[in-house]
Amino acid sequence: MSKRIAVFNHKGGVSKTTSVYNIGWLLSKNLNVLVVDADPQCNLTSLILGEGFEKYYIKDETKLQNIKDGVSAAFLGRPHPIEAVTCYSPERADNLFLLAGHANLSEYDAALTFAQTSNNAIATLQNLPGAFSELLRLTEEKYSIDITIIDLNPSLSAINQNLFLSSDSFIVPTNPDPFSLMAIDTLTRVLPKWVQWKQASMDMFKDSAYPMPESHPKFLGSLIQRFNVRNGLAARPYRDNISEIKQKISNEFYDSISNAGMTLDGFYSENLISEGYCLAEIPDFQGLLPKSNKAQVPVFALLDEEIEYSGKVLETMLTKRDHLLTIFEGLETNLTRLLDHV
Repeated sequence: MSKRIAVFNHKGGVSKTTSVYNIGWLLSKNLNVLVVDADPQCNLTSLILGEGFEKYYIKDETKLQNIKDGVSAAFLGRPHPIEAVTCYSPERADNLFLLAGHANLSEYDAALTFAQTSNNAIATLQNLPGAFSELLRLTEEKYSIDITIIDLNPSLSAINQNLFLSSDSFIVPTNPDPFSLMAIDTLTRVLPKWVQWKQASMDMFKDSAYPMPESHPKFLGSLIQRFNVRNGLAARPYRDNISEIKQKISNEFYDSISNAGMTLDGFYSENLISEGYCLAEIPDFQGLLPKSNKAQVPVFALLDEEIEYSGKVLETMLTKRDHLLTIFEGLETNLTRLLDHV
């Protein structure tokens, strides 16, 4: 059975999409990985499809193969069950599968909100809360998926709540600025409330055609991203914020989600705890990013010739690429070890 990871922060600009893409790509070397684009901006889908992005939503064979149309049978009351979608795999990552996003996914948010707050007063709504999980389950079975990684949009929407609660675990991406600190305060209050709602509501949906998973997600850790490096360390303007994020995650945030049963107490390594539950500090990709986008691979998967420089510039870029690969491999090690206990 696939294990699901939600990558979520209601603050935008924290590189969550890039993280989903990079982590999914790396894990797919040894596992079948499904990455799910649940953000109406469809950045993950665009990142993976590249120049084929627009054609994907026009061509008859692919235009309905996305998350919105995948659950439409439930949300539009169609007389047929939800079915698995057909996923796209990048040329250089055969075991990575994309469940594409849709720009109009948020159209279903109002109906889902009503279904999740109506106390089952309207029987026709009882199938909606489990619809997304059923789509994931069927698609996971179709491709023998080991790990599913869900890219949620930056909001506190009902769809985000639903997909978050349909996951087994979660990662909180951040970047070192004061707004991330404020966002952590919000998550500290909101995430336990979401879990409490699910615990109180499971009986209402137990007879649904698409039941919700009974478990609730466990915290794997945070990511701190998008900062410049000087002399091997985060540049001075970022250091204080990095330290504050780790302290806030370790204290108020962890205490709150632990009380809600959302932690893996006893299974975090001493090193991870000492790092404030930060799975990885990932500096800005700088000049490697446009090369990565052009080649349609993560920065750490760029071939020497795809960097398209020579001399000392090439040497600098190769060093940075290899350093990022080391960081992501350490992140992969942390994640796979923790997922064994989810």
